[in-house]
Parts: sequence; structure tokens; C-alpha cells
Amino acid sequence: AATMRAALLGLALLAVLAPAAAFYLPGVAPTDYTKGTVLNAKVEALTSVRTQLPYEYYILPFCNQGVNMESQEALNLGEVLRGSRIYDTPYTFKLGYDETCKVLCRRSYDQTDIQAFVLMIEEEYRSHFLLDNLPTAMSVFHETDDGETTKAYETGYPLGFVNTPVDEEGEEVAKEKLTEKPKIFLFNHLRFTILYHEDPNRHGIRIVGFEVEPFSVKHKYMNQVDWKQCLNKMAGLGGNCNLLTCSKDKEVNLSAEPMLLNPDKKDSTEVIWTYDVHFKSSPIRWSTRWDAYLQSADDAQVHWFSILNSFMIVLFLSGLVAMIMVRTLRRDFQRYEQQDFLEEGQEETGWKLVHGDVFRPPAMAGWLSVLTGTGVQLAVSSFILMVFACFGFLSPANRGALMQAALFLFVFMGMFGGYTSARLFRMFKGNRWKSNGLWTAMLYPGTVFCIFFVLNLLIWGQKSSGAVPFGTLFALLCMWLGISTPLVLAGSYFGFRKQPIEHPVRTNQIPRQVPQTPWFVDGTLNIIVGGVLPFGAVFVEVFYVLSSIWLHQFYYLFGFLFLVLVILLLTCAEITIVMVYFQLCCEDYHWWWRSFLTSGCCSLYLFMYSIYYAFSKLQMARSVAFAVYMGYMLIISSSFFLITGSIGFLCTLVFVRKIYAAIKVD
Repeated sequence: AATMRAALLGLALLAVLAPAAAFYLPGVAPTDYTKGTVLNAKVEALTSVRTQLPYEYYILPFCNQGVNMESQEALNLGEVLRGSRIYDTPYTFKLGYDETCKVLCRRSYDQTDIQAFVLMIEEEYRSHFLLDNLPTAMSVFHETDDGETTKAYETGYPLGFVNTPVDEEGEEVAKEKLTEKPKIFLFNHLRFTILYHEDPNRHGIRIVGFEVEPFSVKHKYMNQVDWKQCLNKMAGLGGNCNLLTCSKDKEVNLSAEPMLLNPDKKDSTEVIWTYDVHFKSSPIRWSTRWDAYLQSADDAQVHWFSILNSFMIVLFLSGLVAMIMVRTLRRDFQRYEQQDFLEEGQEETGWKLVHGDVFRPPAMAGWLSVLTGTGVQLAVSSFILMVFACFGFLSPANRGALMQAALFLFVFMGMFGGYTSARLFRMFKGNRWKSNGLWTAMLYPGTVFCIFFVLNLLIWGQKSSGAVPFGTLFALLCMWLGISTPLVLAGSYFGFRKQPIEHPVRTNQIPRQVPQTPWFVDGTLNIIVGGVLPFGAVFVEVFYVLSSIWLHQFYYLFGFLFLVLVILLLTCAEITIVMVYFQLCCEDYHWWWRSFLTSGCCSLYLFMYSIYYAFSKLQMARSVAFAVYMGYMLIISSSFFLITGSIGFLCTLVFVRKIYAAIKVD
């Protein structure tokens, strides 16, 4: 008990400390700048929570003078799979010097271009700039219960806004009730605020914040302007590039006429792109510059309280279940010991009666060993991934690192999967270890790859940057067939060479007939009920994880996530053991598959919850987006099924072996 308390205390400390350290990526050094250094902003893909389909920034006709469109920043595997495409932009800043109303370019758009902008604005696409590896963000202010105002960030900025009429109660009028089309405006003026920290005694100037405020302005000018001479120069500087709406001494204000886009207009539309830049000294240090991004999620206190509440409930239930099991088993053992001294004619009852059949190999034993081996491979790789994440190696500062690490860990943990599968397969009296190893190496990765390939074709049909290039697909195939498969086969070879697992009791040659069981021990009912408690332990955390994936929010509470996963696995093990114990007491010895499905059933609730989440939190604008969402959630849920199912099955196997080894059998 003391060891258990110490372990839980250690996990709790890890959960508390990990959020404080998760923003820092060990081994990454800050960049020091000097005053007057020219900074160039980069840009990531355009993203939308309504479509889940990222697009390259320059799919829209933005200003691109001086930008090498063939040159992209080198990306890691995780970034490519996320759909990131990083390009240079014409936005330049001179460190330490404020500049107002800089002219980026003047463009004339035809009707097709305007319609492309309008579609992206209606689908709520956001642009994401980068400076010194920091994403641009809009400042959002929240008022706390104490009356204090806190500042948070929303990453990126919208391309424009739709001016939808409101009714008398201040709510938006439904589309079907509108008498005219809502007006659509373009954000063509950006005001950047770059926060910097300077410590002359220790280092130079370091970038610690990159904020943006978008404006919609229909720029006006009186005389003929040579726009080529105005590029990246302040309006009115030296008497050139005079704009009536802003100048080097006059900022754009909210009262200016906005830039209206009319998709039905046949003539060309002129848009002048401008921007401001302001530098502001900040007390924020470089090591904590990600705090404002990571703490931008609302209801942080509710999040912490819910996790703690879930932890206490599950801990209480786990203790209750364990106490019941220990007391009931002790009574069983005492009863069976007393029966040894009774007359031989007295009949045995309960789980001891099926000792000759409890270790009889189940139907489709090979498939059970394959699924369990794959589940162990996933569980080991997930455990190592969580450990690395808790220590800050997979922070948001290292984009795509989490997905890349997950892929590499799964590939290199193939030996664990092959070994577990072969050990179980031999225990089930199987002898074709090569076939078993190949199925372990091929079944789950092959299914996932097929789903991923179909989804990739759908995304490619939408011309989205989220479509993985065929070169990357080939690299994934090489990782699977060239690294993972040989490792799984090597694990199978070593697992099959070991002596088979010996059971504590002999198996009878003739199977015993299973009597009719009570309704509350029905297999389907037990499996469905068994998945409720494990899912109840994690559903709060599932909400935040889904929000980080589909609402493009940062997730950094890896310490709490690790703790919740430990609670999940403990709950899976305990609920499965209890269900199998009741089943054996009713003299039903077909427990192998039921133990796997009982704990794995919580993945069914995860998938059902993801459907509810899609309809309640996401407003999918395209059918392809919904198909992509469901496809990826199917992959996640099936992975969850294999992990929880294999943990429940293996723990139950250990439990059954222990109780039958503790009784005397003639």
C-alpha cells in the first residue's frame, strides 16, 4: 500500500510539474538579434475549423513580390502529415523601428479571385504567420470572477468577416430568413505588435511575442501612384505613395470605410494591402514566451477540477472493486479448502468447477494473439511518447514533433508486438509463427494505411495542402515494410523459441457443457456495461484532446494526460477482472475474447462521443470534412480499442492463472 501511495504521489507531482515545463524544448537555443536587424515573416497554411482542410497560403492571390514560390522551408514528417507548408512573405520589419501604413502591394482582382476570397472568408479560414518560430496571434481579453481582466491568445487571424444582420434580441438572423445576401469584408490591413525582451548584461534582443490586429480598409488616393516604387515603403514618405486613409503619421482607424467584396461584380476590384508594425518591450523571458499561447484555452480551472474529480471517483471505485474482489476470493478459497475434507460425493460449485476447461484455447485464438500483440505495441509506444511529452521534448514550439515521434515509436516498438503475439500463439498450441508474425505486422498498419490512403484521395480532390505527397506515402510504406515488419518478425521468432507458457491446471480432453447463465452475466450486456467505467475516467480529457486536434488549440497538460491514461488502464484491468470472475462463477469458461472486448468496449463510447462532439462543437461546411473527421476518429478509436483490450486481457490472464494456481485440484 505504501508503494502504491508513493507511486500515485509521484504521478501527481509529475502531473503538476509537467505543465510548467512542457513549453520548453531542451536543446533549442534562442536567437539573439540586434537593433536594426531586418526580420522576415513566414506563413503557414490557411486553416479552418469548419472544413478541417488546410490550404497553402498562396492558393489565394496574396502579395508575393520578392518571394521565391518554389522555395519552401524544410518540414519534418509530422508537419507534412498535418498539411503545413511554410513560405516566405513580403512582410519585413526593422527591429526596434515602428513603421505605420507600409504599402505591401496593390492588386487588381477579377471576379474569380474575389469569389475565391469570399468562399474562404465564409468558411472562416485563418492565416498563420510565423516570426522567430512564434505563431502570430490575436489578443483576447477575458474578465475573471474577481473582476480582473486576463489576456489570452487566439492563433492566426481571420481573412475577413461576414456582416450578418441581427434581430432585436441581438442574435444573428437565420440564412433562410435573410432578404438579401450578407456583406463580406476583407482584412487587407494588418497591425503587427512585436514583443521583445532585452537584457544587455546577458543577451541581445529576443522575440517573445508576435501579435496581430486585422483591419478592413478601402484605401483611397488622389493622384496617380507608381505602386512599384511604393512596395514596402510607408505611405507619404518623401511625398510619394500618398493615401488618404493612412500615412506614416496617421494610423488606420475603425471608422474607415471597410473593404467590401462583391462576388457578383463583373468588373475588377482594386485592393491595396498595407500593414503597421510596432515594437514593444516586454518583461516576458524567452523561456516562458509560449505561456500566453498555452494558457489561451477557456475554463482552465474547470478543466483541472474535472480531472481531479474524475481521478478521485475512479480511485474510490477502484478501491471498492479491489476490496470486494479480495474478500470474495478469500471466502472462495476458504470454502474450497473446507470441501477437500467433505465427502467425495459432494458436488463442486463456482469457478473451481471449470478448472479443466478454463485454459482451453478459444475460437480464433490466432486472431486474439495478433490483436493483443498489436495492442501491446501501441501501448508501449504510447507510454514512451507520454514520458517524452511530459519532459517537454514534444512541445508546441517543435511543430509536428508529436505526430512524428508517435510514428517512429510505433515502428520501432514492433519487436514488443511480435514477441507478445508469438508467446500467446504458442500458448494456444499454434505452430505457424511466421504466419502469426506477418498478420501482427500487417493487419493494423495495413488497415490504417488503407483508410489513410482513401482519406488522402478525398483531401487531394479538394486541392488541399493536407494531402500527403506520394513521396511521403512511399516513405511511410518503407518505414512499415522495411523497419516495422522485420522487427515484428524478429520479436515473433524470439517469442516462439521460448518455452510455452505452462498453465497451473490441466485441460480436459472433452469440453464441458456450459450451463445457462443468468441475464446479468450475458456476454453482450457485460461487454457494453464494462466499457462505461473506463470511458468515464477519461471523457473530460477526451474533450480537450479533441479540441486540440480539431479546433486547432494547443494541448500541453501531458502530465495530467499521462495520469488519466494510467487511471484508464487500471480501471480497464479491474472491471475486466470483475466481469470475468462473475462469468467463471456461473461456470462459463469462454472468457478469452470477452475479457478483450469488455475493456476494449470503451473505444465504442469514444467513437460515439466523437460523433456527438462533431455535431455539437464543429460546424462542418463540407461533406469531405465530415468524412475526413470520421475516418481519423475511426483510426483513433480502433487504436484505443486495441490498447485497452490488450491490457484488460493480459491482466485477466494473470488473474485467472493466479487463482487457479492457488487451489488444489485432483
